Amino acid sequence: MTVRTDTQSLRRARRAGLAAFVGTTIEWYDFYIYATAASLVFGTVFFPATGDRLTGVAAAFATYAVGFFARPLGGIVFGHVGDRIGRKTALVVTLTMMGVATFLVGCLPGYDEIGTWAPILLVVLRFVQGLAVGGEWGGAVLMAVEHAPPDKKTFYGAFAQAGNPAGALLATGLFSLLSTGGTEWLATWGWRIPFFASALLIGVGLLVRLKVEESPVFEETAEETGVPILYAVRTNWKPILLGICVLPVAVGGYYLVTTFATAYATDPAVGVSESLVLNALTIAAFVELAVSFGAAWLGDRFGRVRVVVIGLVGVAVLAAPQFLVLSTKNAVLIIAAFVAMRLAMTATYSPIAAILSQMFRPRARYTSISLSYQLAGALFGGLSPLVSTLLFQATGSVWPAIGLLIGMCVLSIACVLAAPQHTDDV
Repeated sequence: MTVRTDTQSLRRARRAGLAAFVGTTIEWYDFYIYATAASLVFGTVFFPATGDRLTGVAAAFATYAVGFFARPLGGIVFGHVGDRIGRKTALVVTLTMMGVATFLVGCLPGYDEIGTWAPILLVVLRFVQGLAVGGEWGGAVLMAVEHAPPDKKTFYGAFAQAGNPAGALLATGLFSLLSTGGTEWLATWGWRIPFFASALLIGVGLLVRLKVEESPVFEETAEETGVPILYAVRTNWKPILLGICVLPVAVGGYYLVTTFATAYATDPAVGVSESLVLNALTIAAFVELAVSFGAAWLGDRFGRVRVVVIGLVGVAVLAAPQFLVLSTKNAVLIIAAFVAMRLAMTATYSPIAAILSQMFRPRARYTSISLSYQLAGALFGGLSPLVSTLLFQATGSVWPAIGLLIGMCVLSIACVLAAPQHTDDV
């Protein structure tokens, strides 16, 4: 009987891990195609012509940031659903919301067709995307970690984390392929194709996610939760704040070395081709995906906090080379720099699901972990590309962005070393 129970538990854990991976891959694909399009074409498609490319990019990044500001609200709303009704229900709803909003972005007319309604509708749909992602990550992480065997929680948590590079790989890979049709075609029609493709991916994700059993931790604690947001703010506010400060690089630095790097590299002052940057991002995302589970395994074997700190040190060391190499326009050097940075980023990101989940005890955990992650996303992820673009525009130098990334590494190291880890009830 014990053997059968252990086998059933392992099977449930694998299904939960697969569902977390597929679901987060699709969610992040939807999120990243928006980020890539904002870097390359949204400034001219949805905003009036100004004659200044960076002004258009900054406007596009402002709508991009709206998604991050909506994410904490999504964390509260779907944290309540996940803590009171069930993790599975919350994840099915968020996946559907994301798919519908992303498809509709692909249908939007541009500024030349409907004027100011174009950016207004874009902001509304971006807000819906943010709500969906805000509720998605915490639930996917908890479904994977709460089903996992005690000695493999970092590894199973990486299934949700691996959805990030997988989604980025799909997004940048598809845009890279489409860019071969030429800049004009990409700006007028080609950019819409990745948004339309989201509808097919959502169907696949729902089929996988509907087959997963509810989290065993939720089944044991649902009746004790009360109003999750009230319990989280009253009881968990200290680890929530600490969790926010653990995440600057994992959620914000990532967008500095991808989204802002794309806008910076393709600026006329730097002059790197769109296809080269997209190819570099695609290769880097593939490498990150390939090593994600290895980094998580190292976390279970040698300590997840230790792995994250090593990754943060690596990001700080590579911050300057990541951007300075772009001026060489040397494809080999640029790809190597992007790959090296994403290897370091993987060490900061892959184990973070287990670290954050174990910072909170089971009661109102979905709400608490979502607040930490999504508030960090709004602060560091939503603002870092915009702030870096404005700094570059004001100074003509990339060094302020490099300094910002290094400062984020220092803050993350200090806070991850101080993070509590509850191992007796996860």
